[in-house]
Amino acid sequence: MSRLAVVLFNLGGPDGQEDVRPFLRNLFADPAIIGLPGPARLALAELISRTRTRLARTNYAALGGGSPLLAGTRAQAEALERALATEGEVVRAFIAMRYWRPTSQEAALEVEAFNPTHVVLAPLYPQFSTTTTASSFAAWRAAYDGPGEIHGLCCWPDNAGLAEAHAQAIRETWESAGRPKVRLLFSAHGIPLRTAAKGDPYAWQVEATCRAVAERLGEGWDWRICYQSRVGPMKWLGPSTPEAIAAAAAEGLGVLVDPVSFVSEHIETLIELDRDYANLARAAGAPCYLRAPAAGVRPAFIDGLARAVRSALTRNGVAPDGVACPANFARCIRTKEAA
Repeated sequence: MSRLAVVLFNLGGPDGQEDVRPFLRNLFADPAIIGLPGPARLALAELISRTRTRLARTNYAALGGGSPLLAGTRAQAEALERALATEGEVVRAFIAMRYWRPTSQEAALEVEAFNPTHVVLAPLYPQFSTTTTASSFAAWRAAYDGPGEIHGLCCWPDNAGLAEAHAQAIRETWESAGRPKVRLLFSAHGIPLRTAAKGDPYAWQVEATCRAVAERLGEGWDWRICYQSRVGPMKWLGPSTPEAIAAAAAEGLGVLVDPVSFVSEHIETLIELDRDYANLARAAGAPCYLRAPAAGVRPAFIDGLARAVRSALTRNGVAPDGVACPANFARCIRTKEAA
């Protein structure tokens, strides 16, 4: 009987208050995040984690003490197993968090014990970046030396199920608010401009997702792309989400924010979007502030991810589901492997 292991990658989050500082240290110690030599990077990671811990603990306390990301990812894993279930095959979804538990090492041991025939690496980052998918894949390669043919799903930005899930959430949020006059802001996690300038395809893929969602929404929507979660003094992709909110408010428009690069609720949706940016919108005089929920276990999203996993099984190595990056993106994982 065939045995399919699907490894779901995400960044992770602290389980409780005592985990906040080591989680932040793990995050900023990643060379994909801070590209300094080892000793300097580790020293800076220690400094950043120490200075950011107090505020981060306060924010996580508002969520019950820790991150809800693992619970949400477990629900997605269970839903994906049901969607992939078929006779003559045993399917299990495993979770590998990049900066907290369960780690890639812990997940690798579980997958090896499962003794899979095939392993599909499925990042819960629909849009590829060296700061997310590439880092998670590298950690997995270092951790896993077990059985099974490996199939890597590097990205799925224009996946039909993903786009439909976003479109459904946007429509439902807008209609439940009485269909106000709003500007739709697709808010994605930002990356530094210097990362994008080195050939990272992330922004191009975010645009692909937004176009796919907009096509399903139909005509009549005023939409923009913006970026959130900037850290440090470096220049990041823009415009920032606060800038986009202020611009809409200055035109007398409300805003409807869609977390286009996030598939689960966590601190950057529940605190940054729902609290901090809502306060900014009110202060800027926006007539209304709405936020569409993340995809979660919405059936369209889970079905789209299941189809992407099945498609990955038909290919060797690492490949996208759907649109492929133009060849000029040097940091595309397929471009690098072909070099």
